[in-house]
Amino acid sequence: MKIAIIGCGAAGCFAAANIPYTEGVTVALFEKTGKVMQKVRVSGGGRCNVTHHCFDVQELLNRYPRGKQLLRRTLHRFGPADTIEWFNSRGVQLKAENDGRMFPITDNSQTIIDCIWQQVVKNRIQVYYHKAVEGITKNTGDSAHRYRVQFADGTFYDADKVLIATGGFPKAEQYSWLKELGHTIEKPVPSLFTFNMPKHPITELMGVSVPDASVRVVGSKLIQTGPVLITHWGMSGPAVLRTSAIVARELAEAGYNFKVIINWLGDQTDAALAQEIASLRSGSGGQYICGRNPFGLPKRLWEYMLPRCGITDTMRWGDMTAAARNKLTEHLLRDIYEVRGKTTFKEEFVTCGGIKLSEIDAASMESRIVPGLFFAGEAIDVDGVTGGFNFQHAWSSAYVAATAMCAECVHSD
Repeated sequence: MKIAIIGCGAAGCFAAANIPYTEGVTVALFEKTGKVMQKVRVSGGGRCNVTHHCFDVQELLNRYPRGKQLLRRTLHRFGPADTIEWFNSRGVQLKAENDGRMFPITDNSQTIIDCIWQQVVKNRIQVYYHKAVEGITKNTGDSAHRYRVQFADGTFYDADKVLIATGGFPKAEQYSWLKELGHTIEKPVPSLFTFNMPKHPITELMGVSVPDASVRVVGSKLIQTGPVLITHWGMSGPAVLRTSAIVARELAEAGYNFKVIINWLGDQTDAALAQEIASLRSGSGGQYICGRNPFGLPKRLWEYMLPRCGITDTMRWGDMTAAARNKLTEHLLRDIYEVRGKTTFKEEFVTCGGIKLSEIDAASMESRIVPGLFFAGEAIDVDGVTGGFNFQHAWSSAYVAATAMCAECVHSD
């Protein structure tokens, strides 16, 4: 029995790490570059956001814009608690931060890479670098193995089982070799990206972060609350990235030209804000507005906002006009910005799209179209928001695929 795993990313390596060495079974891992687990290396600023401290599957599913039906099966089989135990049993402890994200206690992604790779070596996996796949064909004639994996350098590898763990591709044509096998490809589009606001004055506040703002795309009812970071190109931060993931297809169809509404006060309402301003006018009426920032906003953002509301440096809370009050309310609770484009981080690129979910058996991650072909990770149409959810999908799907292939190996013996 020969198994080929295509891709040395998180899913491919984790699958290899979960296929114990078995006499008579050869497992080969193929990588198109000369490096392994590059997304693992750069994730979380080099700390690796391994998973999320959420153990309720239904709650977890809400963190995935696409793929819930498949994930319902895979996360029950291997969820965050299993991930924590898998690494802990191999000497790597994970810690949870206040927002639920989990990292190795070393705060170093190399710890995760080394742990997985040591298991790959222990399992006696054969590893081949600089092997870009050009196609997979069914063997005929004298070959004892079902499939032939063809590489760009002219070589090939014959295998009985093939696991596709290539990660996501940004262009549909990059999936052509899988489409030729009979699979349907959901059009890939970027899933996690920041909002570009070229030449907008707010970009002068680059580096300013609001920890509890909310984001809504005009035309959508979806609201995401969390940190928003102002950058030199526009806006980023978890709330922005989550929004980009959930409405990824809609924003792609809009050509990444749309409007976004920011509530800088999170879930603050008009009524509550009106009461707070009234209290300031009566209780702090003699204080200058510019010098009294009662909403916890960063100083630079507060100073940027006031002139837009017609509030001068010498205006006091008690002298605030109705027009200024209305404008301040709008800018605090419904600040509208035009977005013209996106920025993706190539090292952490996540796609929405890939192999159509209905063509994969969630119980085994085996293709319903091509027996003996398995999938794991981002190659399929599953993606999560930020917070460790995409890695958890990689671990879960890889574990399920590896377990299924192992069972077939035992059965074949």
